[in-house]
Amino acid sequence: MPPPIIPIPHPAPPPPGVRTQPLALAVLCGITASHLLNDLMQAVLVAVYPLMKTAFHLSFAEIGRITLVNQVTASLLQPLVGLIGDRRPRWYALSLGMAFTFCGLLLLAAAPGYLALLAAAALVGIGSSVFHPEASRIARLAAGGRYGLAQSVFQVGGNLGTPLGTLLVATLVLPRGQSVIAWFAPAALAAMALLWWIGRWYQRQHLAAARPAAAAQAAPGAAG
Repeated sequence: MPPPIIPIPHPAPPPPGVRTQPLALAVLCGITASHLLNDLMQAVLVAVYPLMKTAFHLSFAEIGRITLVNQVTASLLQPLVGLIGDRRPRWYALSLGMAFTFCGLLLLAAAPGYLALLAAAALVGIGSSVFHPEASRIARLAAGGRYGLAQSVFQVGGNLGTPLGTLLVATLVLPRGQSVIAWFAPAALAAMALLWWIGRWYQRQHLAAARPAAAAQAAPGAAG
């Protein structure tokens, strides 16, 4: 017996007189560019493994622990960050997350030993864990109802950033040494500035959405 056909609900049209949010193309392009820069810098950590293995005489187990620390902070921490962001969104969270990546890159470039490498991997991972939930929220808000298009464009940034970061490491870092990793820090600063602008846009959208609700709550009291 074939399974029952479940109808797909379509979003209801907006009430008469209510203007839908248009596609915020500049914001969507900005958050996509930020996704490219974020994933580019995340790729740097993995791409420099051969350099770190030689410079610090690391075993494969020690490389694995660096990966574990990075993935715990970058992936497993994301649901917690998303939960907190859903309850208490903060417009500056994206720039703050990128600041962790910035510090992680600088520490990675100057790390004197294995513990510093672990700390750098953790900082870079925290930056990623803060970025992705908040950036996905911004991409959806900027979509203007075109959620599939917005998410697809947003993903393009990350998909381009990872191979670009690996290529840049192979071209710039591996021939010159560990300290050249600091050359990626300006990319983090550029992303922080861009995300600050996007965060302020998000703050304005949040405040604009909160005004009707506040007015609706105040109306019964005023009528009484």
